[in-house]
Amino acid sequence: MFLSPLVTELVEALRILPGVGPKSAQRMALHLLERQRSGGKRLADVLVRAMEQVRECRECQSLTEQDICHICASATRDRSMLCVVENPVDVLAVESAGTYRGLYFVLKGHLSPLDGIGPKELGIPRLLERVRQGEIKEMILATNPTVEGEATAYYVRESLRDFPIIISRIAHGVPMGGELEFVDGNTLAHALAGRKTLG
Repeated sequence: MFLSPLVTELVEALRILPGVGPKSAQRMALHLLERQRSGGKRLADVLVRAMEQVRECRECQSLTEQDICHICASATRDRSMLCVVENPVDVLAVESAGTYRGLYFVLKGHLSPLDGIGPKELGIPRLLERVRQGEIKEMILATNPTVEGEATAYYVRESLRDFPIIISRIAHGVPMGGELEFVDGNTLAHALAGRKTLG
């Protein structure tokens, strides 16, 4: 199908989103133009405002329109606990569990020297400064269970070795409702290594 230059530009712009290939971007663009003009205008307006107004929280590096996000500003959170995650979406995942009441620190990725992402790019010096202030008593490393996530957790743990805080790592293993025959070997190995004594 031949698309006009502006429609082609819209399709290409939509392709910057993760998981959106040429066909998906084309479907989205044509849907907005054919059936959702008002929705498309609202999307454009909200997108422009978000790009201009959303920034990093001064304390945790998550996304917010304020200097300090609502979690860091909350008087009901346990300020002695800090959960370190890779991305803002990980904060949403932990919050959805409904059991964690501490604060967060968002690394905005994981260590990847080949991509030029080192400790400074992740804000690890900022994290260390936060620990130096003395309010944090326990840190939970909740980076992803990937090679890069494990390396990042190891680096953070080693950087904090001289601080008198408890450092833990989230458990990895068999998901609730899962059956052992369908669990991959690496996940099962983590589950066995992280087993707990009953009683």
